[in-house]
Order: sequence, then structure tokens, then C-alpha cells
Amino acid sequence: MKTIRVKIVDIECITPFIKQFVLMRKDKSLLPSFSAGSHIVIIMNSNDRIIKNPYSLMSSPFDTKTYQIAIRKQEKSRGGSHYMHEKVFIGSELEISYPVNLFPLYKKAKKHILFAGGIGITPFISQIYELNNSKSNFEMHYSFREKIHGSIAKRMEDLNKDYVNLYNEDKNEFIEFNEILKKQPLGTHVYVCGSKFMIYKLIDLAINLGWPLNHIHSEQFISPPIGEGFLVYLAKSNKEIFVDAEKSILESIENAGVKADYLCRGGSCGKCELEVLENNGIIYHHDNFLTETEKKLGKKILPCVSRAKSDKLTLNI
Repeated sequence: MKTIRVKIVDIECITPFIKQFVLMRKDKSLLPSFSAGSHIVIIMNSNDRIIKNPYSLMSSPFDTKTYQIAIRKQEKSRGGSHYMHEKVFIGSELEISYPVNLFPLYKKAKKHILFAGGIGITPFISQIYELNNSKSNFEMHYSFREKIHGSIAKRMEDLNKDYVNLYNEDKNEFIEFNEILKKQPLGTHVYVCGSKFMIYKLIDLAINLGWPLNHIHSEQFISPPIGEGFLVYLAKSNKEIFVDAEKSILESIENAGVKADYLCRGGSCGKCELEVLENNGIIYHHDNFLTETEKKLGKKILPCVSRAKSDKLTLNI
């Protein structure tokens, strides 16, 4: 994977839990262009352990002098968000991936309806820059908590107060998904990013109202969960690796010097999918990519987020 060396040129504490980081190329040349909805992977070297986490770009696609990302400090973190909050300062240098877009706007849509909850707003900020620029027909519906996301909500309103609708949960303001979805014209596309509950609720409502599946778009990066350690045998590489409590299978494969494909590292895209050749235990599927049938069959696994409780888990890599 090609990477870019960047320097942190600004950090803003948006809330006690969220920091915004501004990244500039070390040589100060322009960063690669990107389309609205893109993310990058931040590569962190924490206590001799490499952590690679995806974060949505929230800056304008029309200005690539810098990239902006926002990171919430997670209570149950494997180290990535804590590293960025506690170990990274203005002047710090990091490696990042080139931008990848798994959550693009559909260019031919007659209208775009955007739904976000909490920190799930980040991919939509770049999308609103693009929608404003193209003078597209859209609505933004953002549900937030004042103490945690109030300043982000203000930024959204500043971007386009005519089309951004804010719902402050602290004031018992909630999005009426059903009412919004049922009155849209043909050719409308809907996008959602937020909690798992919010995403599933919207998708179920849209399907029940007759929305075509290819008009419904969602994104949710899942942090690899912490769990018990276990052994994995890599059949093609003829290596046995131990996946400890705070590492994902994918990280353990990489640490063993085996090249593995990935894009999102968050259980959404399926790029890292591996075939399970043998398993005498339980696979804990945490991804949003495999179908429920595929998860029950146990013949596939997304090593970026899923784990196992098994004496012998053999993967075809």
C-alpha cells in the first residue's frame, strides 16, 4: 500500500471527546484529490505496535492543501483513538493511505437525502461541499447531542442553513424518518451514517416503503473489538499466528509479514474477506458485509473486525 508522509499543522478540541486534526503533506505539496465521502487510513506506531484506523475526510474536495479528520476518543479503545488524542500534537508526523471512497454520492440522483447521527456526520461534510458546488437538490438531517456535537452542528448549519436540518436530542428533537422518506420524488437516493441502530432503522423503513435497494447507501466503520486471544493457521503462507486480545486478525496477519488486501478496515467493504478452510470453534462476525446466511455457514470471515473462539482456525491466505 502506498502511503503519504504528513505533518499535523493544527488541532482543535471540538469537544472534550472529539479532536479535529488538520494534515498537510510534509513537503507542503498538494495532497491527492478525493471525492466526497472518501476516507483515509491513519498508520500509528504505538508501543512497537502498528495500528491502522480509517477516518472520513471532512474537508472540501476542492482544496487539497490539507486534509481534515475528526476523531472521537473511545472509552473502549484498542489504542487508535487514545493514541491520536494523547500522543499526537501539532508538528507530529504520520503516515496515511491515499483516499478511498466507499460512500460516494450517486451523480445521477434527482435528489439526495442525507441522515447522520453523532460522529457519523464526518463523511457528509465533504459531501455538502460537493452538493453546494454542483447546486444539487438535497436535504441534510443531523441528530446530535449538544454537549458532544454542538460545534459540529453549527459548522453544518454554516455550510448550508437552507438545506441542513438539525435535531438536538438534548431538547427531545428527533428525526421523523418515516415522514421524510415517504414524501420523496422518484430518483431520490438516501444516505445514512451513524449508530448501528440508526442505520438499520432507516434501511428497514426505506425497504418497507418500497425504496429500491440500490438507492439506499450506508457507511459504518466498526472498531475491531477486544476479546480473548486465539491461534490462526495461514494455509498458503504456512504460518501459525497468535491473535492477542487487542489485535485484529488482519493486524496479526500483517505483523507476521503476510500481505493481506484491505480498504476500509472497518467491516464494510469486504476487500479483506478470507476463506475459512477449517474451524472447530465459534466465529464472532462483527462486520456489516457478509449476509446472515454467510455468517451462519462460517466459510468466510472479515479479518479486519471479526474474531474467533477456536482451537484451530485455518484461513486460506
